[in-house]
Amino acid sequence: MSIETTSIRVWDAPVRVFHWLLVLCFAGAYLSAESERWQLVHITLGYTMAGLIAFRVLWGLVGTRYARFAQFVRGPGAVMGYLQSLRSRAPEHHLGHNPAGAWAIVLILLAGGALTFSGWANYNEIGGNWIEELHEVLGNGMLLLVGVHVAGVVVSSRLHRENLVRAMFTGRKPGAPSQGIARSYGWLAAILLAVVLGFWVNQWRNAPTPENAAASVPTAPTAVATVPSWPTMEHRNHARTVG
Repeated sequence: MSIETTSIRVWDAPVRVFHWLLVLCFAGAYLSAESERWQLVHITLGYTMAGLIAFRVLWGLVGTRYARFAQFVRGPGAVMGYLQSLRSRAPEHHLGHNPAGAWAIVLILLAGGALTFSGWANYNEIGGNWIEELHEVLGNGMLLLVGVHVAGVVVSSRLHRENLVRAMFTGRKPGAPSQGIARSYGWLAAILLAVVLGFWVNQWRNAPTPENAAASVPTAPTAVATVPSWPTMEHRNHARTVG
């Protein structure tokens, strides 16, 4: 007996907004990691990542059906069973996250949390040089996890003949009407986006100008830049010595 399928809502709005904001923040933070000029951007995106991860953990406990960790996180047996099924003509299909993808997501959240904490510690000069090295290792490790996740999305999309990237934009996938979520919580997604944008604007407005940053080192020439940046480690160390 066949089950009638239609386009149903699977991913709520907060999950989708979180997902694409996290993509933007990690990409921007990774690309700006080695630049003093873009230090404010790097730090702002790092703090944003920390807030987004905290929100996702909370939403994974109290959110909609397919957003909850209890719905998609499974043990090693389920993961191996899913991976083995990919070699068959009828691989396991999961309306939400599949068992393998679920663990990739959990690892990304854990790595992201450790990455942002180590970045905060490094900026505040807590822990010494090993924190800086750990921060770099975690950044590269998270990039690897993201690569594995993207590869899994491509493979799953081809095997199950569904566009998983589009689903993360629209929130909809084919399924039985009874399997869809009732509410999308668009208002919560709007609040999440507004808080992030408000934080970015506040960071930009309160950023020291290049002239003020250079003024902390009397012998240094005034820097001219089109992008404001926070005082560098060299400026802060000199200020402590003079003080």
